Amino acid sequence: MVNTAKQFFKKYIQTAPNTSDAVSEHSLNVATAALLIEMMRADAKASDEEHSTITKLIRTKFKLTGDETNTLIKLAEDKIWKSTGYYEFTSLINKEFTYEQKIKVIEHLWEVAFADKNIDKYEEHMVRKISDLIYVEHKDFINAKIRVRDRHRTA
Repeated sequence: MVNTAKQFFKKYIQTAPNTSDAVSEHSLNVATAALLIEMMRADAKASDEEHSTITKLIRTKFKLTGDETNTLIKLAEDKIWKSTGYYEFTSLINKEFTYEQKIKVIEHLWEVAFADKNIDKYEEHMVRKISDLIYVEHKDFINAKIRVRDRHRTA
């Protein structure tokens, strides 16, 4: 996994070699992608709409090509498979993201949840749990949900 991540990083992320910022950026990308993938799996029914939403979010958020996006998704899936919980992902987000970026992560999770037009109780629980783990206030958790819901109503 480490070698695969390093290969991806060398191939696709253009930053100075051996800088902790570069590794940190890549780790944050994988952590965010992993949470989005976990969101898709929360209701045990990963839909095509949810997968498409994740691919689009990752591609636009990190400004990656299709191949880069697929590679990052694969790395995130591998990381999820080997993880024992959300801590390794949320701790990176807590350490590196601003409060506004954390709210954006919650919005992205809601985007995945709303993708199949059905908010399952397990999806809601997961967004709430991640929101708590990254210290997003309840009012911002609710406002993020409302913003995403309203976007999906007008789409």
